[in-house]
Amino acid sequence: MTLSPELYARAQGIRLLVLDVDGVLTDGRLYYGASGEELKAFHIRDGLGLKLLHASGVQVVIVTGRTSRAVELRAENLGLRYVFQGISDKLAVFEQLLVRFALKPTAAAAIGDDLPDLPVLRRCGLAACVPEASAQVRGCAHYVTDRPGGGGAVREVCDLLMTAQGTLEAAMHEYIK
Repeated sequence: MTLSPELYARAQGIRLLVLDVDGVLTDGRLYYGASGEELKAFHIRDGLGLKLLHASGVQVVIVTGRTSRAVELRAENLGLRYVFQGISDKLAVFEQLLVRFALKPTAAAAIGDDLPDLPVLRRCGLAACVPEASAQVRGCAHYVTDRPGGGGAVREVCDLLMTAQGTLEAAMHEYIK
C-alpha cells in the first residue's frame, strides 16, 4: 500500500478509530424481517481488520445514530468494548472518548459516510469515508476508500493504519507462517 507522506504522517499516530455503522460497516441498506426485526450484513474482512487493529493497540469504538441488536452482537463477536448506539450528537461522544483515552484529536481517526458524521470527521486527525459518502463528507475526508461501505472499506482503513504504524506485517505473520 502506497501512502502519501501527509496521509502516512496522519496515520502513524492514530490510537483511536471511531466507526459509523450504516453505510460504513454495512452497505447502508436497512433490512427488516417478517417479524419486524432489523437485519444487517457485515463483511467478514472488516471484522478481521478490526480485530488485528485492536490487537495492535488501537482502540476501536462504534458510534452510530441508530440502535440495533445486530450491531451489539457484531461488536460482541469482535470483542469491541465500546459501542454507542442511538447517538444524535456524535461529536459529544467523540470528545468524551478523547478524555477517556487521554488523547488529542490528532490521535483519532474516524470513518463516516453522511452528514451526522461530519462534526467528528472535521475534528479528528484522520478522516476517512467510503466512496458512496455524501459530497460534504467526501469533501472533508483525508482518505476515500476504494472499497464500498459494507464491502471491505473498514478493512482497507485498518490496513492503512497498520501499514503506517508498522504493525501490519507482524499481524499477517500469524496467518502466513
